Amino acid sequence: MLTENDIKALALSGEGYNVEFKVRIPSKPRELAEEVCAFAKAAGGVLLLGVDDQNQIQGISLDNTRKSVVQQSLHEIMPHLYCPFYSVSVEGKEIGVIEVPSGLQKPYTLSGAIFVRQGPNTQKIISVEQMRDFFQQSDRIYFDEGACPAFNMKTDLDIQTFEEFRLAASLSAAISRDQIINNLRLILASGQVKNGAVLFFGKQPEQFIEKAVIRCVAFEENTKAQIIDDKFFGGPLMQQYRQTMTWLKGKLDIRYEIKGGGPRQEKWEIPEVAFKEAIINALAHRDYYDKGGRIVVEVFADRVEITNPGGLVSAIKPIEFGFKSHSRNPLIFGLFERIDMVEQVGSGIARIRQELEGEGLPAPEFKTEGLFTVIFHRKKRKLGEKLGEKLGDNQRRILSLIGADRTVTIAEMAIALQISTTSVENNIRKLKEAGFLQRKGGAKGGQWEVME
Repeated sequence: MLTENDIKALALSGEGYNVEFKVRIPSKPRELAEEVCAFAKAAGGVLLLGVDDQNQIQGISLDNTRKSVVQQSLHEIMPHLYCPFYSVSVEGKEIGVIEVPSGLQKPYTLSGAIFVRQGPNTQKIISVEQMRDFFQQSDRIYFDEGACPAFNMKTDLDIQTFEEFRLAASLSAAISRDQIINNLRLILASGQVKNGAVLFFGKQPEQFIEKAVIRCVAFEENTKAQIIDDKFFGGPLMQQYRQTMTWLKGKLDIRYEIKGGGPRQEKWEIPEVAFKEAIINALAHRDYYDKGGRIVVEVFADRVEITNPGGLVSAIKPIEFGFKSHSRNPLIFGLFERIDMVEQVGSGIARIRQELEGEGLPAPEFKTEGLFTVIFHRKKRKLGEKLGEKLGDNQRRILSLIGADRTVTIAEMAIALQISTTSVENNIRKLKEAGFLQRKGGAKGGQWEVME
């Protein structure tokens, strides 16, 4: 049974994948049964009656009649599921508690319908196709809910990442780390840490979960004939996201705008928001069961491709793509949602399309079979057009290298072009004299800027 302090801590933490608040018993009590059904299908959870959406403890009156109504609605769940239902006094106010275990006889239904948990929300599966597919996969355990026996929470937890999460999720400093871990259901009843916790909070998840990294590759032209940069980013998922965004920023054209005398704003050639949505989507929805694949970000002269293992989840029909969402990793998705890295369920694809359309860019392409890939098309480059026939082959290739990586060094260009550093320096000098290239900053920490 939960104690008064447990309930206070849950209220401070807010709703999420494993916690739901109701300020009162709904006029249709079966709504409670729907939430219970969704929790039981996943990792279990807790419903608190008498707590509002602002995480405030309001209290509720639970007489025998109301308790009977709630119990009757829970008895409609099939197969039968035992859920402790009791009340606890918190600051002199009565709070109803429904504890939901992770069911052993999945899936659970209510009036023939299946309910699933998506972040802090419950969704209903109603179509024949979705239901048939769900039953076919009912024995499959979500990867992020599985155990990682080798992970030690005391030695392998990234404390800095955990505290950054606490701050971003607006979790009170008064709540202990152990209490937050317990509230977020990051540990199984056996005491083993869940894979989702390892990925989100582990110092080096890739040591425990194979291929849990992002590979970032830049190519010289529109094909994979010549690689000019190849990086692997590991660590907690948010660290992978930040490092990938920083790497992309160094490969794309960035301009700055100053409006009304305020601070300058970065304008990416492809909107930054579109990349955020695509990368977070890849981290949250990739198939971590696939040990032969990893997330790959590829930058070409004419496009950027982001690919992750696992195509469109089978619960979503192609016609529903971009309008509905069903996560392969609901625990990870819920953690991202708590820190506002994902917003309204099913809205990410629409947001990507809107951002590109707003900038007058071509619509993104999506490939959803086998692997999930989003392709962003870059604007056609005009580098060197004014030089016409006077632009030498090495000068064109230097501009191409700089276009892909503005921090590329002379030594790196010499290796890529298979010419001497002196030859590279001479070509760069000519490009500078012609007004098509300049250097911002010193040899260390500076970058090239192509003047179109």
